[in-house]
Order: sequence, then C-alpha cells, then structure tokens
Amino acid sequence: MDLEEHRSALTGHCYRMLGSAFDAEDAVQETMVRAWRNLKGFEGRASLRTWLYRIATNVCLDALSHRSRRERPMQVRAEGTVNDALDSLPRTHWLEPIPDARALPHDADPAQQIMLRQSIRLAFVAALQHLPPKQRAVLLLTDVLGWSAAEVASSLETSVASVTSALQRARATLAAREVGEACAELTDAQSALVERYATAFERYDVDALTQLLHEDACLSMPPYTLWLRGRQTIREWLLGRGAICRDSRLVPTQACGSPAFGQYHPVESKSGLHPWALIVLELAGERIAGMTFFLDTDKLFPLFSLPGHLP
Repeated sequence: MDLEEHRSALTGHCYRMLGSAFDAEDAVQETMVRAWRNLKGFEGRASLRTWLYRIATNVCLDALSHRSRRERPMQVRAEGTVNDALDSLPRTHWLEPIPDARALPHDADPAQQIMLRQSIRLAFVAALQHLPPKQRAVLLLTDVLGWSAAEVASSLETSVASVTSALQRARATLAAREVGEACAELTDAQSALVERYATAFERYDVDALTQLLHEDACLSMPPYTLWLRGRQTIREWLLGRGAICRDSRLVPTQACGSPAFGQYHPVESKSGLHPWALIVLELAGERIAGMTFFLDTDKLFPLFSLPGHLP
C-alpha cells in the first residue's frame, strides 16, 4: 500500500488548513507516521486517500489549537505610503506561498483539479485563516473535497446538524471577505500579460509595468507590514525605494495556483545574481491585481527548486 502517492493531495489540504507550506509538510509527515502506526486497523471501508484526509485534518486541528492564524500585510494594517517605515513581523506570522507541484495531485479529474487549484490561491487561503479551525475543516472537506455532511461528521466525531451549521457560518464569512477572482487556467491573453510583466520588469520599464496593473492593484513584501494600493502609488514606489530591483532577472514558476517568479538581483561583493524575492502575481481579467514579493528566499527558493544563484 503506497502512502506516498497521496502526498501532494495531503500537502494541499494541510496548506489550506495551516496557511504555511512548511507547516503543511510537517503535518503531512505526522499524518504518514500516524497512518503507518494504524495501518492494520484500516479496513478499507473508505478509500485510502479519504482515510488519510481524515488523519491529516485532525493533525491540522491539533496544530491549530496552539497557533495563531497566518495573515497577509493587508490584514495587519491600513494601506501605507511610499515613505512609511519598513516594520517587520516574524516569518511565522505570515501566510506563505506553496509550489503548485507540491500541492496539486496529478490524478485529480479536470473539474476537481480546477477546485483544488482555486482553493490554494493566496486570497482564498488568507480568507480561510479567519475561520475557526473546525469551520475551516468543514468547509474544505465539503466544498473543496466534496464530502457529504455525514462523512464530515464521522471524520470530526460530531453531528450532521453541527456540520451543517458550521458550513453555513463558514460560507457566510468567506462571502463577506475579498477572495479575488478565480480561474482554472490562464487565458491566452493572461499568459501574454504575464510575459509582458516579466519583460518589463527585467528591463525595469516602470511605465510599461504600471500599465499592466489594475487601478486598485496591491503590492506587499512579507515580512514587512507595509503594503501599497493603487497604480500611481506603486509607480512611485518602483521609481523610488523599489528601484533597487533594477537589473533583476526572473525565473518563472507556479505558486498558489498563480503565475510566479524567482527574482534574482546583483549583490555587492558577490559574482552573478542572487535570490531576492519570490514574486506571486494575482490576476483580475487582463490586469495584475496583486504583486506579493516574499523575501524569505533562504527557505522559499529551495522549496520551489529555484537555483541558488544565476550567472
């Protein structure tokens, strides 16, 4: 019985629950340990993956019982200005990105793949963090994985009525939060948009870059609390303090169901280009609605199998 073939599906589920790629991997490892210990008791009344999801959900609930939620800068403070101080919070405070390759199983059918991809988007996972842990689990098991209320009740050792009530409250909370625009795959126009972004960024053509942005686009840079809103404000940042990004090169990747890039930049006294940020783009139609520059490259670049430097 091969438990490993279910790792990516479980990692995606734990990521939705915990908001951290690294915490998700730890939770999956604990899930595998618990599964091996109890394998003799697995009688095949459910599929192996369903059984593993049950274990993983309870591992996550255990973890969440003594952890605060992960957040994005937009949830921590009001929008800032280009002159604000760059205050920071510890890495463990922030919602983290996850590589698509680690979180999306290859054996899902097309309809399920769409749902799984949409539910690892940064905005969606950030909204999930505002649900109490059990509501979060109920919503994910029903609306993402397609379980019945009875199956969820059995997994969480509660009643169907309790599951139904928790699901209604969770859906209402998510409906009141801004979770962005979901799409299954990039359209041809969006793919061209992402290519134009990479070209403009590497040339550091700020006018071309800002023309690609939605009027209310947001820019954030965890672990800094500062975030900016609006095409003009972002333009001022890119021409001012953000101009340090000039002369960068971008390596494409995929994060949280979205286009992303490893950003490399010259470092004084070192040859070549070195990791600077993992950039995750959020699209709205044919404009870029969000740019998140995750600066914890020491941990994130190995996770995304990005090179340690470029010539």
